[in-house]
Amino acid sequence: MFNKEIVVRCESGLHNKQVTYFVQKANEFKSSIWLENENRKMNAKSLLGIMSLGIVTGTTVTLSADGPDAEEAVNALETLLLRDVY
Repeated sequence: MFNKEIVVRCESGLHNKQVTYFVQKANEFKSSIWLENENRKMNAKSLLGIMSLGIVTGTTVTLSADGPDAEEAVNALETLLLRDVY
C-alpha cells in the first residue's frame, strides 16, 4: 500500500469540474484508491463518495492506493489536488 498526506491547493477544492476530473483519473488505474479526510474514508473512484467529503482548499487529506500501479496513481491524483482544472 502506498500513502501520501496532501494539502489540497486547488482553489475550488473538490467540487464540480475538479471532482469529475479527479474521479475520472482515479478510474484509469487498476489499484484500489482511497481518499481520507479526518475520520471519513471514501473510494476515490466514486463521484458521490468524494463529493460527500466536502473537501475545500487548505484541507489535509490522505490519499492511499493498493495494487500494481499504486504509487503512480497516488502521484497522478496528487497533481490534481494541487492545481485547478480548466
